[in-house]
Amino acid sequence: MEIYDSMQDRLKTQQETIGALIEDLSPQKLQDRINPEKWSIHENIAHLAKYQVVFGERLRQILDTKDPVFNRYRAEDDPDFPEWCKWSTEQLLSRIEKDRQFLFTFITQLSSSQLDRIGIHQKFGRLTMMQWIEFFLLHEAHHCYTIFQLAHP
Repeated sequence: MEIYDSMQDRLKTQQETIGALIEDLSPQKLQDRINPEKWSIHENIAHLAKYQVVFGERLRQILDTKDPVFNRYRAEDDPDFPEWCKWSTEQLLSRIEKDRQFLFTFITQLSSSQLDRIGIHQKFGRLTMMQWIEFFLLHEAHHCYTIFQLAHP
């Protein structure tokens, strides 16, 4: 198994979408909660930045442990998430980019046997490393769509 072209492309550049979606928005617009029970654009970005770190840790666990089991990640249950929300949007975007460069290099250097390793997701069951990467990218794309919707209510 190896990383296919579109996965590699998305892994390398998909995060750039976030900055493009918000480039013309005011700081207030980034912080506004259109629905008080849902995250603001800024909080969605904080979630993506923090989850990218969690994802990297999960990949390392999959490599180091036989069939590790992971609970669904919920930012609301993460004691560090409120601190990430205090960062500026610019700091979060910079962190996403820095961490992505590391993640891209890490993932694209994995061997076929490493990409076949299994991690067990509480909801989705047994996933290969390749499936975890796809899940990560789809999760990020979902939040990009959410940010687009919040930018254009």
